[in-house]
Amino acid sequence: MTCKNCSNNFEGKFCNECGQPASTHDLNFHFLVHDIQHGLFHLDKGFLFTIKELFTRPGHMIREYLRGKRVSHFKPVSLILILAGAYGLLSHFFHIDILNGTFHVSGSKEEEEEIKQRVSELSDWVASHYALVSLLSLPVFTLGIFIGFWKKGYNLAEYFVLNAYLTGQHLLIHILFFPVIYLLNATSWQESFNVFLNTIIVIVTLWTLLQFFDHLKKWTIIWRTVMSFLISAVIYIMVGIILMLNVLSSLKAS
Repeated sequence: MTCKNCSNNFEGKFCNECGQPASTHDLNFHFLVHDIQHGLFHLDKGFLFTIKELFTRPGHMIREYLRGKRVSHFKPVSLILILAGAYGLLSHFFHIDILNGTFHVSGSKEEEEEIKQRVSELSDWVASHYALVSLLSLPVFTLGIFIGFWKKGYNLAEYFVLNAYLTGQHLLIHILFFPVIYLLNATSWQESFNVFLNTIIVIVTLWTLLQFFDHLKKWTIIWRTVMSFLISAVIYIMVGIILMLNVLSSLKAS
C-alpha cells in the first residue's frame, strides 16, 4: 500500500514513516463534524465515555487508568480544562457569585461595601480564570489525600491523577446543577444550596474512594477521607486568610 501523505510503501493500518492511517475518510459532513469536534474542542468518544464512567464506576475507572488501561479514557488534565472552562464561562456570563459565603466581614457600612466590592471583583476574576484556578487547586487536594492515605499503595503523581478526575467529577456536578445555582444566585438560599451541593460532592467523593481503595477496609477509607478533607480545608482556610489580608491591606492603602 502507498501512503497518500508521504508516498511510502507499507503494510498495516498506519504508515511506518509518517504515521498516517491507511484508510482516509471521504470529506463529507460526518468527517467535518468529527474534525470540528476533535480539533476545535479536542473531544472524541473518550470524553463521553469518561463522563459516564465517573458517574457509574469512578473509583474502578481511575484505578484501571493508573494501571495502564487508558486508550478509551479522556486525559484528566484536559478534562479539567474543558469542564472548568465551561463552568467558568457560564458563571461569568450569568454573573454568578462564586465566592458567596467565603468571606464574612464586619465593620463600618462603608468598609463592608468596599470589601464586598473587592470580593465581587475577585469572584469575577475567578470565574474568568476558572480553569486556571481549578488546576492551581489540584495540589491542595492532592496533598490532602496524599497525607490522609499515606503509604496506601500510590505515589504523589498517582494521587494527582486521582484528584484530577475527582475535580472533573465535581465540576460536572456543578454544571448539572447550574440552573439551580443561577436561580438562587445572590439570594438568601444560595449559601444553603452551596452546603447541599458540597454535601453531594463529599458523598460522591467517598463513594469514589471506596471503589478506588478496594484493598482497604471501609471504615479505614472513611476516616482517612475525612482526614484528607480536613487537611485540604485547613490549607484553603490559610489561603482565604491571606486573600482577605491582601484585600484589607489594599483598602488601608487606598
